[in-house]
Amino acid sequence: MTTAALRALAGGAAGALVLTALNEGARQRVPHAPRMDVIGMRALSAVLRGLGLRPLRGRALYRGTLAGDLVSNSLYYALVGAGSPRTRLRRGILLGAAAGLGAAVVPPLIGLGHQPGERRPDTPLMTVAWYTAGGVAAALAGGLLDPRDE
Repeated sequence: MTTAALRALAGGAAGALVLTALNEGARQRVPHAPRMDVIGMRALSAVLRGLGLRPLRGRALYRGTLAGDLVSNSLYYALVGAGSPRTRLRRGILLGAAAGLGAAVVPPLIGLGHQPGERRPDTPLMTVAWYTAGGVAAALAGGLLDPRDE
């Protein structure tokens, strides 16, 4: 793996950690916070059932979903590091906003249902904002790690 790819993955991990911290922190404190953890648990259960495996339950399901979210979001946000350093922040914002829009709109369309509390307009707005914050974090971390930015 090249140094540039490792830097992109590290920036992606930073973005995923910021997104997860926002999601988890707000889940415990903010009424009607986005519940992407619930959507993730539904998705993981569906995938396991589709593979003929027994779905996880309780804490194991939650931990499996959290691990899957961290890995998949790290890989997604690593895309922020691809391309010119001059447009990294723009890529972070656009990729983050696109992921947030997708997270707010797609789950019901693919049979995963709605987020709890989603009827309030601030829930999908927070979803988009938090995924965008992850994209910005990936861009900023990538900039700190990239010698082309010095």
